[in-house]
Amino acid sequence: MVNFFDTWKKKICTIDMALIAVLTLLASFIGSWLKQYPGFKLLGALIIALLVGMALQLPLHAYKKNNDLRRAGVKSAAGLIANKLLRLGIILLGFNLNLHDLFTEGIKCLPIAAVLVAVMVCITYTIAKLLKVNPQLAMLTAGGTSICGAAAVMGLSGSMPVLPEEEDEKEQNEVMAVATVAIMGTIYALAEIFILPHFGMSTQQLCITAGASLHEIAHAVAAGGAFNNIHVATIMKLARVLMLVPASIFIAIWWNARHSKVENGGKHKISFPWFMLGFIAASVIGTYVPFITAHTTTLVAAGYVFLGMAMAALGINVNFKVIFKKGRAAFAASFLASIVLVILACAAAKIFFV
Repeated sequence: MVNFFDTWKKKICTIDMALIAVLTLLASFIGSWLKQYPGFKLLGALIIALLVGMALQLPLHAYKKNNDLRRAGVKSAAGLIANKLLRLGIILLGFNLNLHDLFTEGIKCLPIAAVLVAVMVCITYTIAKLLKVNPQLAMLTAGGTSICGAAAVMGLSGSMPVLPEEEDEKEQNEVMAVATVAIMGTIYALAEIFILPHFGMSTQQLCITAGASLHEIAHAVAAGGAFNNIHVATIMKLARVLMLVPASIFIAIWWNARHSKVENGGKHKISFPWFMLGFIAASVIGTYVPFITAHTTTLVAAGYVFLGMAMAALGINVNFKVIFKKGRAAFAASFLASIVLVILACAAAKIFFV
């Protein structure tokens, strides 16, 4: 136990950790502030924080220049913040998932969400693999496109462990997948707002389609507002968010069976995404514990602050050359899969809603 605390003390109590913590916190606050303005609303706080983190590479380069210790310290600090605060942020987002609403008003949305997520993860992954995207990036892109954008990318990433020497590549894959679904979600949100009303669909059908097909909650809310019923679009979108839990578990099992390295006498070391149980626990507590229910807005806001810090930390460590070289195929896969997702979402809305 003493060794455990000593190890973490050495990681946390450093000048580099303090610097990166302050910078990522500022980036998170900047994202939360800018998202209220029309030009930034569709991007959302997390994507803005990621972009701010990328911009911070320039001043940090001057700080690290010709100093290997600082370079290693900044990289380690940013990696730790991205890893740990990501999980904490996702757990806190569970307080935003009102299970009572989902199991009453959204009861028809749950099976639709389950089928769409399962089908679209498989379709998107297959398209990405055909375009020669590496397996991890292909699955992260599939999850972000099919479930709930950046939160799904980061949640699924926790289900896909890699060796220490592969951590850099994993971080690049996370950023590429997040950037892809952010851009794609914005494109499709605008397209749906302007095009779908011409297909003779009711307000409810339009909002169900938006919630079932758009990538981020911010995108679904924006489209729901344009279609005059944010509540329906949000309920449908939250039904998809709930699918992040079973998806993380199934993908963890699949990833470990297909890709984990053999250890301990030929046995696979299985990594279970335990933090997703925290997400579910937060959902249950936030829905059914009156004292906590009164504070869910604050807890969710804290979750977005931590996630913003994690995204900014990813931006600090991102390698732009790798992004531009490997990201195009993932972008194409998400674009093609999103067309299929919109078609399926429209069909489900037409069949099951009036």
